[in-house]
Amino acid sequence: MNDMSQEMQGKIMQFQQLQQQIQMIAQQKYQIDMQVTEIEKTVEELAKLKKGAEIYKSIGAILVRNDDKEELKKELEDKKETLEIRLKTLSNQEKTLREMHQNLQKELTAALQKEKA
Repeated sequence: MNDMSQEMQGKIMQFQQLQQQIQMIAQQKYQIDMQVTEIEKTVEELAKLKKGAEIYKSIGAILVRNDDKEELKKELEDKKETLEIRLKTLSNQEKTLREMHQNLQKELTAALQKEKA
């Protein structure tokens, strides 16, 4: 009986760790989503600019003039693509963790019901 309790405690700890990992991934996905949205809006605004308009981009804590609108647009689109790949990877990780979480939840529920019986 004592061994079962230690095993259950280990599974409960694993269950809680999975919950935390799922929450961290959800937060990362949200942040990346926000970055993708910001890039999309920036590209839209770039498209609206007239030829010869002054464009600045942020590099660290300073703004630097950028004379090549198309280069900047490509740079933003490349960054967006990279973020979307990262988002897909995180979604796959989240799916795997959720499946593990659900399986462990079923296992814990069954074990607790068995202990009560």
